[in-house]
Amino acid sequence: MGFRGLLISFLLVSAAAFVNSQDIDIEALSPAESNCNGIYLSYAFGYRQKEFPHVKNATAQAYAFQATATILNAGTEELKSWKIFIGFQHEEILVSTGQAVLADGSELPAHVGNGTYLSGFPQSDLKTAIDTAGDMTQIQVQIDIKGTQFGVRPPSTPMPSTIRLANDGYKCPAPTRHKTEMHVCCIRDPKFKVKRTTTKFLPRQDGDLTINYDVVQAYGANYLAQVSISNNHPLGRLDNWNLTWEWMRGEFIYNMKGAYTFSKDISDCIYGSAANYYQAMDFTPVMNCQKRPIITDLPLERYNDTTIGRIPNCCRDGILLPSTMDPSKSQAAFQLQVYKIPPDLNRTALYPPQNWKINGVLNPDYQCAPPIRVSPTEFADPSGLLSTTPAVASWQIVCNITRPKEKNSRCCVSFSAYYNDSVIPCNTCACGCPADPNPVCSPNASPMLLPYEALLVPFDNRTVKAKAWAKIKHYHIPNPIPCGDNCGVSINWHIYSDYRNGWTARITLFNWETIHFADWFVAVEMKKAYPGFEKMYSFNGTRMEGRNDTIFIQGLPGLNYLIGETNGTNPATDPPVPGKQQSVISFNKKLTPGINVVAGDGFPWRLYFNGEECSLPTEFPIGAGYRSPVSILPLMLLPIIIFVLLMDQLC
Repeated sequence: MGFRGLLISFLLVSAAAFVNSQDIDIEALSPAESNCNGIYLSYAFGYRQKEFPHVKNATAQAYAFQATATILNAGTEELKSWKIFIGFQHEEILVSTGQAVLADGSELPAHVGNGTYLSGFPQSDLKTAIDTAGDMTQIQVQIDIKGTQFGVRPPSTPMPSTIRLANDGYKCPAPTRHKTEMHVCCIRDPKFKVKRTTTKFLPRQDGDLTINYDVVQAYGANYLAQVSISNNHPLGRLDNWNLTWEWMRGEFIYNMKGAYTFSKDISDCIYGSAANYYQAMDFTPVMNCQKRPIITDLPLERYNDTTIGRIPNCCRDGILLPSTMDPSKSQAAFQLQVYKIPPDLNRTALYPPQNWKINGVLNPDYQCAPPIRVSPTEFADPSGLLSTTPAVASWQIVCNITRPKEKNSRCCVSFSAYYNDSVIPCNTCACGCPADPNPVCSPNASPMLLPYEALLVPFDNRTVKAKAWAKIKHYHIPNPIPCGDNCGVSINWHIYSDYRNGWTARITLFNWETIHFADWFVAVEMKKAYPGFEKMYSFNGTRMEGRNDTIFIQGLPGLNYLIGETNGTNPATDPPVPGKQQSVISFNKKLTPGINVVAGDGFPWRLYFNGEECSLPTEFPIGAGYRSPVSILPLMLLPIIIFVLLMDQLC
């Protein structure tokens, strides 16, 4: 056989070996994967080892563990922005989630003992085998999970309770379980109505607050992006908003317009990968190189600054109002120049930052989902022409308000009434308590009843009054005494009067913070009393559209500024004085037959200050409504008794 024959034989053998190797890869799929015609999920426990410190209590012993979660698109439709739920149940702390991020934007390490959602990054979409000729790198993602778990002693295996696909439109049965592995095949829900779109992107979603990340100009090594924030919740609000995210691919912010970062830190660039590529760059003018920059709005006076201002909807001192107050102030925007590093040095290598978070001062907490790719945002022509210009690429981040957990509010409410001389104060530790309070106090004891004048005194100066009042009224004095509420804003709701045709209440706002609140608002949810709302006298009170139980309260023009705490007349002896505003609110009983104001119907069942849900007391003042009815017989006998006594003295 000549050289040519040997060469042909070699190529045939090589080709056969290649084909066989491909067949082996396909056959290596498990029967469960091969039989799945939807989205296949699996969780495989790898290993674990005991961590320091070593303790005798098995439930307190920490173990490092490794596991692998797999998502395979074995169906006929592309899976966009995949999201899975893993039901961790052993006090797990995740340290690393390769190829995925936590869907709620939490930073690692993260406590996930009650389960967690994971989303894909950088591969957020899974194509089909049909469209990719079976390319496993495009239809499958494997997540390398590393972390710490507690309390499961070997040889038992710390498996999660469940695993499922969290995307809309899919049904997942209970997973099939083995000792160290579980898997499930999720299929399309035939009852789910799919929103048909004409683009290849996901439709934009609704949320309490939405953020658009639009790339408006793209170059090889950098791009210009615009961030737009929209407040969509009728009670949502942000004061002095702070926005943060996490760069995942070594990006840094060169400059910004319409906002700024709190820290102008370039050390991560100088000592990181950026300096290796941009060796000739002067990093002095760079705004921020931090992996998690903190961004905030510019003050109003910088709007006309041609260098850092002049962005529509920017420069409002970080205030985002609900559209129910002022639609023109419910949006914010800024632009930033982003520099990239290898291997993303082409104009189409565009990745949004992950793990978005936004918060304000005494405002509700928002939980933000990962960015999803949406159709490019269209911008109006700045010259006024009717033409529009689409963004190069757009992502949407949806954030929703979360209810505050117990003892984690930022404002609180006290109850009082004309028929009781004690005030039911804010709950103990309503807004949290220090880990090591000084002086020692009880974070779990019920708050002590107070005299009315104590509401104007800071909690540090209130203890003496509370103890003196307890002695006068013969109330129990706990030892140690209850801790304070530690809230920056407290609100007193006082039943002012109750008569046959109506009743009135008085609401008083106390600002214990040193900051001022401009354009403040209060929303009061009333169950039975709402239909009888008439008017407010010193505030502007209106019924909220679309809600049949909420009264929306604002300050009148010129009175919408709640000042902060100030020093007393003599700072050496007098306690600080809170900023205070109050108004009377009237109700009629014509539309609320059977209302029992004294029994609790006259008190709100939810109250919000600047969008933050405030902590409410767990009981109401007791008064005349609970007293026994007065008997007429003693009143009739009283004149007779007096007459008999007088006649006895005369005799």
